[in-house]
Amino acid sequence: MTKLNVAASTFPFLYSHDGLGAMKHLRTLGFEIFELMIFPPHCWPRELSADQVKAYKDWLSNEGLKVSSLCYPLLDNNPNGVDVLMREYTLDRYREAIDFAAEISCPYVVAIPGPVNSLINPPHEWMLNWFVESMQKLVAHAKGTGVEILLENVPFTYLPTAKDMRDTAALIGPEVGINFDICNSAFINEDPADAIRMLGDLVKNVHISDSGADEFKHERLGSGIVDPGPSAKALNDIGYQGVTVLEIITDALQPGADPDGDIIASHDILAENGWASR
Repeated sequence: MTKLNVAASTFPFLYSHDGLGAMKHLRTLGFEIFELMIFPPHCWPRELSADQVKAYKDWLSNEGLKVSSLCYPLLDNNPNGVDVLMREYTLDRYREAIDFAAEISCPYVVAIPGPVNSLINPPHEWMLNWFVESMQKLVAHAKGTGVEILLENVPFTYLPTAKDMRDTAALIGPEVGINFDICNSAFINEDPADAIRMLGDLVKNVHISDSGADEFKHERLGSGIVDPGPSAKALNDIGYQGVTVLEIITDALQPGADPDGDIIASHDILAENGWASR
């Protein structure tokens, strides 16, 4: 079985480091590939100066490192919101992320459907149409940049399943792929390995972490319901050549938090189950 490549997310360091500083820190843990979170003040492309963008580019180039993906968690905005102004605001932030990705030779920008949390949500078809239209606009913006939009399965959205991702990608067009989150899939009681095989070559990027069965988390592997082994076999079965991002969400600013330890322990578990070792 081919050893799968491992990357690390800068998520634990949203408030303790800027994006470049977080990647430099993860480099001290041995990582050469990173997923960079797009989130203020951590890394917000609209606020980056030309000199700051150059600093990202120079460090990655000089060190021979790469950013696998930009991930935008969408806590404050919504690509399928009922207000067209919110949808356009959201797309403008995505456009900035696409442009930044192109600058640093990052191939993927991860997009998720917006959250639903009101007592009466808009009809599903409305939200789906708004989201598809929004993603088609992003695909048009990304044309010629070398950057691809990836959809992610996320439990708190109205499109939580792997099948939702496959079907929605088909509506948007052949230019989009899937960022498959193994933990998110397990949390909604899917079989992640079956989901990976169903998605096949749509899978371009992978997230992994762990969660309890009742409370949604992204913790160190070995602490909850995620069994990495079957997913590794499924990724090899589909001929997956991309990276698996350790998306461990341990806030570095919280007393007693140990994101470095959680990331290292999780990487060691991956290495026991078919991924490359540290």
